[in-house]
Amino acid sequence: MNKPNGTGLTRIFKAAVCTYKGFGAALRHEAAFRQELLLAALLCPVAFYIAETRSQLLLLILSLLLLLLTELVNSALEALADAISLEHNELLGRAKDMGSAAVFIAIVCVTLVYGDAIYHSFLM
Repeated sequence: MNKPNGTGLTRIFKAAVCTYKGFGAALRHEAAFRQELLLAALLCPVAFYIAETRSQLLLLILSLLLLLLTELVNSALEALADAISLEHNELLGRAKDMGSAAVFIAIVCVTLVYGDAIYHSFLM
């Protein structure tokens, strides 16, 4: 059976094109993604300054990537829900709310990881 996106290098190239389109769509249509990307761009250099170990640096950067990943999934979920129906639907509303809750948890993770690093870097 032939896969629609091909196999081997063709599939990898098509996946890269889809990735590029996905980032472009997020940048064009999602204010929250743009804000969190700006936050990541500001906090990533800070990570190199406040990290005391390579592991801590990795954790700081991964927490930012987790936030961006969660926002992308939430935005995709919201776009899909809106494509299904713009009218009030309890299940679609619940799905959107859960996506928002996931983003909140990712923000808490960034806050805790950076808060701990800043505490140990400047206050201990």
